[in-house]
Amino acid sequence: MKSKTLFFSTLLLGAWAMPFMAQAQEKAGAGEDIPFANTICIEGDSPEVIIEKAAHVVPTDNQLSALRNEFIAFIHFGPNTFSRREWGTGKEDPSLFALKDLDTDQWCRAMKSAGIKMVIFTAKHHDGFVLWQSRYTKHGIMSSPFRDGKGDILKDLSESCRKYGLKLGVYLSPADLYQIENPEGLYGNLSKYSERTIPREVPGRPFADKRKFKFVVDDYNEYFLNQLYELLTEYGPIHEVWFDGAHPKRKGGQTYNYPAWKKLIHELAPEAVIFGREDVRWCGNEAGGTRDTEWNVIPYSENPDTTSHFPDMTDTDLGSREQLYKGKYLHYQQAEVNTSIREGWFYRDDTDQRTRSADDVFDIYERAVGGNATFLLNIPPNREGRFSETDVKVLEEVGKRIRETYGTDLLEGASGPEEVLDDNDDTYIMLDGTKTFTVTMPQPVKINRLMLQEAVARRSERVEKFAVDARVDGAWKEIATSTNIGYKRLLRFPEVVTDGLRFRLLASRMSPSISHISAYYYAAKAPQLEVVQDAQGVVTIRPKLQDFGWKSHNQNASENLNAGYKIYYTTDGTTPDEHSEVYSAPVSVGNCTLKAVAVLDGEAGAVCTEKLGYAKSSWKPVSASSETENHPLSAAFDANPNTYWSSAETALPHSLTIDLGEEKSLSGFAYTPQTHQRKGMMAKGTVSVSSDGSQWSKAVDFEFGNLVNDPTKRFCDFTKAQKARYVRIEVTGIEGGGNSVSVAEIDLF
Repeated sequence: MKSKTLFFSTLLLGAWAMPFMAQAQEKAGAGEDIPFANTICIEGDSPEVIIEKAAHVVPTDNQLSALRNEFIAFIHFGPNTFSRREWGTGKEDPSLFALKDLDTDQWCRAMKSAGIKMVIFTAKHHDGFVLWQSRYTKHGIMSSPFRDGKGDILKDLSESCRKYGLKLGVYLSPADLYQIENPEGLYGNLSKYSERTIPREVPGRPFADKRKFKFVVDDYNEYFLNQLYELLTEYGPIHEVWFDGAHPKRKGGQTYNYPAWKKLIHELAPEAVIFGREDVRWCGNEAGGTRDTEWNVIPYSENPDTTSHFPDMTDTDLGSREQLYKGKYLHYQQAEVNTSIREGWFYRDDTDQRTRSADDVFDIYERAVGGNATFLLNIPPNREGRFSETDVKVLEEVGKRIRETYGTDLLEGASGPEEVLDDNDDTYIMLDGTKTFTVTMPQPVKINRLMLQEAVARRSERVEKFAVDARVDGAWKEIATSTNIGYKRLLRFPEVVTDGLRFRLLASRMSPSISHISAYYYAAKAPQLEVVQDAQGVVTIRPKLQDFGWKSHNQNASENLNAGYKIYYTTDGTTPDEHSEVYSAPVSVGNCTLKAVAVLDGEAGAVCTEKLGYAKSSWKPVSASSETENHPLSAAFDANPNTYWSSAETALPHSLTIDLGEEKSLSGFAYTPQTHQRKGMMAKGTVSVSSDGSQWSKAVDFEFGNLVNDPTKRFCDFTKAQKARYVRIEVTGIEGGGNSVSVAEIDLF
């Protein structure tokens, strides 16, 4: 999941393999005479013909089925759960996997409650430790204490999936550190390619499935194919095979015979899509970030039906007209937006490892599923073999919101083109002559969400830009615009009461086909606010960002979900209301107490109060008792709480001195602890001030408590207001252990 590029050998499988390789549709005629296909060659074509062909690239049946899953789950579990590492080494003793209990029913109940339709299980991560009873290695669950070596987590999960109606997918890491580090390992052992029979027979462990295959492969590819055979034949229908391109280490020039892998998957799991290859691609990040325009018809320089090279696609623009012109082939390949519900892929703890809020997960769901992609959310089990209760509560709340928001179509009973209102993907209207269609409701309804779909399976994705109007008091009012639609587009906008909707096509690739429109209402609420002051003293008031310190997607979930709110504020200490100053852009308000409130549909949220200090742009570091690499004194007043000053691990006291650039009247200070670790909190000390940096007077002794459990901003008033240019803080007490002290921010009032 760190880098999605794999390199495969290009050895031929033999003439028998060719019928199983779907060939790209070669050059065809212009316009609607072009056959629909999953891959179309465009080499040498004019820009006009390329766009015509792009309008004829469609998903396979398996891809369409995967798109309809919409919300799916990842489960990362293994020795890393117990070592608290993200990546193992391959040298772990199997006894490290000290699992005593396992409740896969609890996993599936929680995922089902969230509306998840499929789970992908990490049967083998990069460490090479297997979580099923494989015939081909002892480095796995069979050598662990779990159930005396007889446990099989994939078997338990498969049974729970059937019980709760979830599809099952498997993640099998091509990288295998155990096979690299073990002296007898097969990875990169320079073995010769020769014809091998898959599966290799193991005495006493026959397969119920009697199909056999012959491939020309080396030792590691044989090992990998044997394990694929086990996973695809002994755990029920497999609907996705997930190949991670991350490689913590390589050896011996090992390559992968992907054509052999693909042949085996197509034969043994005919309903499965393959992630990281021609079927499904990585979205390009692990943060839950989404593109504003996610095209699934994308260009390739090689034929994706026959190549073994699938590079990462991380650019913002993958499928615009300008990008299509650069390719030799056009191919349908949808994206999975993958991220974790926790700070990391594997469970570590319930104290330092934070969980995403329901707002954040629901926002990613709407952006991914409503942005022509699939949402893949990782939920890592804990060391008791269960999902953490914190994670379960988020899943249940997200599922509740999905059902309450999208469970009732508010266009029920509306009149308009039947093909877009019948909830049938196989019916659609073609916008070939007219560029609009209208839907009329029997009575006005309140809406703030719209869903639109193209008939991608039959007519590809063609809409490039569109707008939707609502009829309000007899007049049309534009409520939303967007770029492409594809499989699904969700539009979010301030609520409106309307009795009619009008779709307007603004740009397209040939004549698009719309198969669905529906309207919904999300119970938005006035968001909780936060006040952020930069080094120049400029103040931004915004919906509060979640405190989640892992792979930021740079989205404000509260702002995205609750469109239409207004912010009011005061700087004189009074409580703001709808008669107060309206916040519309960052402001400079000086040294004051700012109060702000968000109002949505007449309902006010919680009042946010922030004591604002002096601008810090002219402040300079004078001295510190010590500082560490990457954590200089200047980080203690850079207006960025994500950076911090840290002293060395030496005996107390520690100190820091700041030059404010000019004399100011000071009445108190604030300390913001760093939250990257739980030690080195500034718990006790003395603040002194000076006008010349030589003669000092004590301003106040301070003491803060419970910093480890509540690392929030703390305030301390001086004994009396004083004029000073220099401020020195001497730290005499630390909370959280260690001998160093750290400071994210110092503010002065």
